[in-house]
Amino acid sequence: MKEWTSAKNRLVSEICHLGFPEELGNEVARNLGSPKAMERMISYLHYVKPKKAELIVDEMLAICSEIEAWREKKESQRANAKYNEYMNRDWE
Repeated sequence: MKEWTSAKNRLVSEICHLGFPEELGNEVARNLGSPKAMERMISYLHYVKPKKAELIVDEMLAICSEIEAWREKKESQRANAKYNEYMNRDWE
């Protein structure tokens, strides 16, 4: 929880530093959900320094999409491993 709060505070601070409202930072943090995702967003904000809120939201959505694709891939890999385990069982 401490790690999440620290990442959220840094993200909100970075968004405010760029001149956007704190509420935007809070919503972005809530949608990203994890410290690792927030760190990715902080890096984006630090290097790109977007001038429009739409660019921040677009990046947030891209990060969320990549995370969801990763989760789906991992779930598919787990299901495939279970299937292979089942198919390779010795049926004696």
